[in-house]
Amino acid sequence: MAKQPGLDFQSAKGGLGELKRRLMFVIGALIVFRIGSFIPIPGIDAAVLAKLLEQQRGTIIEMFNMFSGGALSRASIFALGIMPYISASIIIQLLTVVHPALAELKKEGESGRRKISQYTRYGTLVLAIFQSIGIATGLPNMPGMQGLVLNPGFAFYFTAVVSLVTGTMFLMWLGEQITERGIGNGISIIIFAGIVAGLPPAIGHTIEQARQGDLHFLLLLLVAVLVFAVTFFVVFV
Repeated sequence: MAKQPGLDFQSAKGGLGELKRRLMFVIGALIVFRIGSFIPIPGIDAAVLAKLLEQQRGTIIEMFNMFSGGALSRASIFALGIMPYISASIIIQLLTVVHPALAELKKEGESGRRKISQYTRYGTLVLAIFQSIGIATGLPNMPGMQGLVLNPGFAFYFTAVVSLVTGTMFLMWLGEQITERGIGNGISIIIFAGIVAGLPPAIGHTIEQARQGDLHFLLLLLVAVLVFAVTFFVVFV
């Protein structure tokens, strides 16, 4: 039986409408992510923190700041980013290889996948708590950074830990919502958005170094290739 052109048109129109809704959801979620990256942890002097990060140019701290979309330099509630989730996912994946019970869960299909996802969430929470405690207790004691924390004490530690943990768990939830209601893998999209947001200042600083002769052209080319490779891996792998 021949297909009716009207039905094909309605089906295509419905598909485009669904695609539009999903794209709008992703855009809205990324706007929320960017707004959250500007909400600071209470009790931090952002000017002192910016001075500290200026001294850390070229180190792994600057790279971590780029992956968080600049949230670290602003002492944002999203300063931990989605890294605790990524670490928890890697740990759980390794455990599914060596732990018989988790290996069996992996073979149970959708129900097993849901349980593994739940364990990953628990692992994310634990790692986020430990990392946020380390950050909260380390900030007031950083050498040469007096005044970074306005009022050190239990109130600051508690507020900072709660803020950082809540920020990470919210990003994890937001990533899952993008995966379910948007397009692509939500966690990868959030990581990519953070990288893109942090690229302009990083590129500007790198070009300035190359112009002044502080950075060799071949090294600049290598950095460009690495940035492209990381971006390709995050988006397409």
